[in-house]
Amino acid sequence: MNQSDKCSDVRFMRIALELAKRGLGRVAPNPAVGCVLTQNNQVIARGWTQDGGRPHAETEALDRAGNRAAGSTAYVTLEPCAHTGETGPCAAALINAGIKKVVVAMLDPDPRVNGGGIKLMQDAGLEVLSGVCQEQAMRVNSGFLSRVETGLPLVTLKIASSLDGCISTKIGQSQWITGTEARAVGHFLRSQNDAILIGSGTALKDNPTLTCRLKGLEGTSPIRVVLDGKLRIPPTHKLVQTAKELPVIFFTSTNALLKKKEHVLVLQRSGVRIIAVNEDGEGNLMIVEFLRALGDEGVTRLLVEGGASVATSLLSQKWVDHIFWFRSASIIGGDGTPAIRGFGIDNLSNSVAFSRASFRQVGNDVIEGLERRR
Repeated sequence: MNQSDKCSDVRFMRIALELAKRGLGRVAPNPAVGCVLTQNNQVIARGWTQDGGRPHAETEALDRAGNRAAGSTAYVTLEPCAHTGETGPCAAALINAGIKKVVVAMLDPDPRVNGGGIKLMQDAGLEVLSGVCQEQAMRVNSGFLSRVETGLPLVTLKIASSLDGCISTKIGQSQWITGTEARAVGHFLRSQNDAILIGSGTALKDNPTLTCRLKGLEGTSPIRVVLDGKLRIPPTHKLVQTAKELPVIFFTSTNALLKKKEHVLVLQRSGVRIIAVNEDGEGNLMIVEFLRALGDEGVTRLLVEGGASVATSLLSQKWVDHIFWFRSASIIGGDGTPAIRGFGIDNLSNSVAFSRASFRQVGNDVIEGLERRR
């Protein structure tokens, strides 16, 4: 392959990756995939995984190309599936459409595929090239990969704090530490995740709806999840009142479930799903259990928005994969509420280490993207 072909492959795959991102927060438990069809180094059709995971990106692109698909090259961000589920195999669809070459970013780790799609196409005589923009593709589908490989969703912690790391004043005032531009970015984050999680303390204090309120993205609100170990959330809460419109899950303890049967029935009649998990030795809900339960629900990407207790538990036990830290240019002081509580660490070698992945200014605030070091 000459240098010109390599450059073209990267260019078209990057377009496909941008298309794939349109499915984030909308296609779980399926992967978010993008597909581009080209003829003579020109794009003739585009496709991406549609809401709910069907139709697949390849099907969308082939439908848009029609007869022009014959003899074209397909750029796909994830190996085309080789198994029959709700729809036929995408690898077979590409073969039947007369595609001559398929460029794939990464293999599909799903055991039903995992190389089978590539083999099917190669056996049919198609030229197949894999590994183009593989690292970028793995980042786009990091949530899907996490769920397939571990059964757990990718966990992203979002923190909005002052410059000195406080999330509220000494009397609990927190609205608004960051500006309108940063808050808009926060709502966009909600749209890219399958579920959003807070603790009962934050739920009771703020009475939030946890929806995406960006114009045009109102329909992309994630599943709302609350850790409510003692079932303190009342039936009058906004989350309960809207549970029949947008899904709500309360995680609680087995003990609370047995003690508050009437309260449970009222919440359930309002549309709230209640899932009981075990507690750890300190009376907190076991993190691995509710994360696994969310994975079982099909959640691939979980956004955690607070508060300090939940953030501290997840961070101290190393369950956080990514952080988006929104910082204002204001200082609250030492009597404010810290974003993260004490870990009890006395040696720097025991700290939870992250690498900075991104940094940008939004209005008068900055947003840092961080990834946990493995």
